[in-house]
Amino acid sequence: MIIKDYQQISTKQGDKGTSKNYSNETYTKDDILFETLGTMDELSSTLGLTYHYTHYEFIKTIQHMLQTINTLIATNKALNEERYEKLTKVTEQDIEALEQEEAHHLEKNPLEPRFVLPGSEATKPNAYFDLSRAITRRAERTLVRFINTYEREDLDKPRQYLNRLSDLLFILARNYQKGDA
Repeated sequence: MIIKDYQQISTKQGDKGTSKNYSNETYTKDDILFETLGTMDELSSTLGLTYHYTHYEFIKTIQHMLQTINTLIATNKALNEERYEKLTKVTEQDIEALEQEEAHHLEKNPLEPRFVLPGSEATKPNAYFDLSRAITRRAERTLVRFINTYEREDLDKPRQYLNRLSDLLFILARNYQKGDA
């Protein structure tokens, strides 16, 4: 029984240093595709940890959107246009939701005009927001490289989403207080 369960997880296809995207194309594991997907996964995991320190419910909305973005990244639109068109997309409303959340927090607590050492000058939850922000910036840079490498203009909205997300996380790292909604 253990062998059967193990086979559900391990295909052993990656043992040769390759893996496949959702369009069933094979790439080496050091391809920018997997760097991008892995950074997004790291971001979502860090946000999950942040959630446990803050219970800030909007994090779950963000994590769902990161899953959506990963699905878009991992599906080659040119190869699987019919499949791609059925996928959930990042919309202008998703980006606006981040902007509204930013405005809500800035209205409650405007930022102080001073430099703050990331993660060092606040509570543990604020430090986790800072860590999430830094990983978001890396995810954004990696996504830009992926977009440029594979000419994936269809990922412009996800790129914008990550940019706004880093802004929101910056604000939360400076201003979040337990009980903020």
